[in-house]
Amino acid sequence: MRGWAGIKARGKDLLARVLERQVQELRYRHPVTVVAVAGSVGKTTTKLAIARVLGADVRVRYQESNYNDRLTVPLVFFGHSAPSIWNLPAWLRIIGANIAMLEHDYPYDVVVVELGTDAPGQMKQFAYLQPDITVLTAIAEEHMVNFGTLSAVAKEEMAVFAYSRAVLVNVDTVDAGYLVGCDYQSYALHRAADFRAATSDFHLGGQKLQIRTSSGMLHAPIRYLGEQGAYAASAAAAIATRLGLDKAQIETALAGLEPFAGRLQVLRGVKGATLLDDTYNASPASMRAALDVLYASSASQRIAVLGSMNELGDYAREAHEQIGAYCDPAKLDCVVTLGVDAGRWLAPAARDRGCVVESFASQADCASYVRKRLKKQAAVLCKGSQNGVFAEEVVKQLLADPRDASRLVRQSPSWMRQKRAVRD
Repeated sequence: MRGWAGIKARGKDLLARVLERQVQELRYRHPVTVVAVAGSVGKTTTKLAIARVLGADVRVRYQESNYNDRLTVPLVFFGHSAPSIWNLPAWLRIIGANIAMLEHDYPYDVVVVELGTDAPGQMKQFAYLQPDITVLTAIAEEHMVNFGTLSAVAKEEMAVFAYSRAVLVNVDTVDAGYLVGCDYQSYALHRAADFRAATSDFHLGGQKLQIRTSSGMLHAPIRYLGEQGAYAASAAAAIATRLGLDKAQIETALAGLEPFAGRLQVLRGVKGATLLDDTYNASPASMRAALDVLYASSASQRIAVLGSMNELGDYAREAHEQIGAYCDPAKLDCVVTLGVDAGRWLAPAARDRGCVVESFASQADCASYVRKRLKKQAAVLCKGSQNGVFAEEVVKQLLADPRDASRLVRQSPSWMRQKRAVRD
């Protein structure tokens, strides 16, 4: 790389090396347990569920957003927000503050971090963490523009086995072929597992969760929706069990979990509609999971607003067509697509299935159409990738209470400037 891009890359590498060394020093000086979360989908929800359940009994440090790359993961250990890469004085202050912090007792027992990757080789960069346990949520299509094949994704995500002291795997969503010869514990809904879960009494306010463990059964009502919600809660219960929390603490903490912005969060919509806000991001696996939640609802009308899925490379057309084919006309009153790829490929496939389909390029036009079509007590799913799609802006225009816009993803001034730039 040349010019500013090369300078930026070298600067990030230097900063990351310094911060990584400080994390290693922190771990050497203080007996902190590190829990990491990796996988193709569900990382952030799983990370937050683990952190909040553990917080019932131990002092936990974590970060609400997705600080999951090489430069931001170390910041979680010391409680910093990431400044601009060009803000050298701010980075120097962070490094100095970390040095001072190392001289004092560390006020946390557990640090929970999320490990992200969007290109081959990046997961190896987290080896310095030496997590005490890593949760592997899934292996599915992600960032296919860089990985190309699912086997390449699997190779990347499975790198955590080389440096984690223990691994907890969702064996429903990680193919058994990838796990041959690996040492791990498991959690699942549909397969035999060390932590086997089951759900019942599903409604749009939540579901009941039961988890079988070696020490007995856990029972809790949870407000997370769908299988993806049950998986996140199950992983949290498994980690809490491993770290010694008792049954009553875990059950109480699970019942207190609340959905997070943009991750199947339930909001009140106009005309008494229930809005399923799953706008944080989108991949084929998460699209199917979100549609399953909508299908299972007893709403008088079901509308799916499905935005384009980004960063799929040569797999983009096939992925969008698969989701279009997954749209069930017997369970959907209407499919509304948002964005170029969804309109080009998902919409025709859904129409071929027999669905009523409308396509839009702008969030305002999309929301206007949905408002006009809405019947009382409808359920509306909004789902899509972030950059250039921003389906949360559709949700915003369907809210019964405009003040709930503060609960949506990407509402900071910097994000809103980005969205205006895209519109303009």
